[in-house]
Amino acid sequence: MASGVIFHPCFLLSYYLIGLLVTAHNVPQAQLTPLNGQHLMKVSIGTPPVDIYGAIDTASNLVWTPCVPCNDNCFKQIHPLFDPKKSSTYSEISCHSEKCHQVWYEGRCSPQNSCIYSTGYISGLSHGVLAKEKATITSSSGQAVSFDIVFGCGHNTTFASNVQATIGLGLGPLSFVSQIGGKRFSYCLLPYGTEYTNPSITSKISFGNGSEVVGDGVVSTPLVAGDDYFVTLEGISVGDTYVSFNSSGNASKGNMWIDSGSPMFALPPDFYDRLEVEVKKQIPIDPIKDDPNLGTRLCYRTKITNENGPILTIHFEGADVELKPIQTFNQPLKEYEYYCFGITNTADTDEANIGDHYQGIYGNYVQANFLIGFDFETRMVSFKPTDCTKL
Repeated sequence: MASGVIFHPCFLLSYYLIGLLVTAHNVPQAQLTPLNGQHLMKVSIGTPPVDIYGAIDTASNLVWTPCVPCNDNCFKQIHPLFDPKKSSTYSEISCHSEKCHQVWYEGRCSPQNSCIYSTGYISGLSHGVLAKEKATITSSSGQAVSFDIVFGCGHNTTFASNVQATIGLGLGPLSFVSQIGGKRFSYCLLPYGTEYTNPSITSKISFGNGSEVVGDGVVSTPLVAGDDYFVTLEGISVGDTYVSFNSSGNASKGNMWIDSGSPMFALPPDFYDRLEVEVKKQIPIDPIKDDPNLGTRLCYRTKITNENGPILTIHFEGADVELKPIQTFNQPLKEYEYYCFGITNTADTDEANIGDHYQGIYGNYVQANFLIGFDFETRMVSFKPTDCTKL
């Protein structure tokens, strides 16, 4: 996610997290596990510690997890719920505190004067109280790194998925990244379906000094000023044919949102239509037509590979990212031999009406097998082709 400042390894880069000196050789890290189009980060919270697994989400600004007691939907998840009554370090945040005002302009109070939070997503809603707790992750040296965080303790959810907890990685003051005080972080996401073919494989997310994305093959693009991770997509090349973001050739700044919490790579309708026409031209196979299971999706009965499909080069401002067919075509219905174009039209998504500034989503499906870093000091996002299964 971010192009970081390049430091010579001889320099000592350090900061403190509750008594542990963290250096470039002792980087706070957490395990990432793919599940149902999300990537779950393992964090231990409470005393004694309880492991929670939350979807990393660069489009969210809060850490929250279901807590006991919780409504019926909470119990569909595969991991035990956090029980605040069993933790000696748990304390609820007052609705009159500054932290509560960082969630709401005015503190919202429970009958016990605790701060109430409510956060919604396309897939559901989480509602509960804001609390303070001890959180622990590992580090590159194997040592535990602990710190205090404010998080949402959810007692009411409407999620249908067993992926319920969220680790917000956004720029807001209560995101995981902001709370631990790091200026940068990076992650490497496993390809879609890894949990079915190699269920024991995990990848990593790293925080702070030492998480910079550097070395051969790194390309970087600037973050556009604002509260989210917006970058500028100028166009996409299909093989050697360039397709501009706008028909006029002038791409607006900040037209793509880098979102680790969404699988999709979605483009505005005009751009998508022109891109799809060019992709069809360069695949010497007839696409599937009039299949009700597929709707308007561009799909084939033959697997699209480097031999029969084009490489797509994503032209961000100052950074060209190459996507091979294995990253741009997927098999959405495992029971059928369908191979469909993984890029979609924003008009066909639930996010179609987000707002005028909204242009597209660069989701986690095409982020796989890149080491991606965000750097808040340089305001850059960096990409490095990497086999994330081998980290």
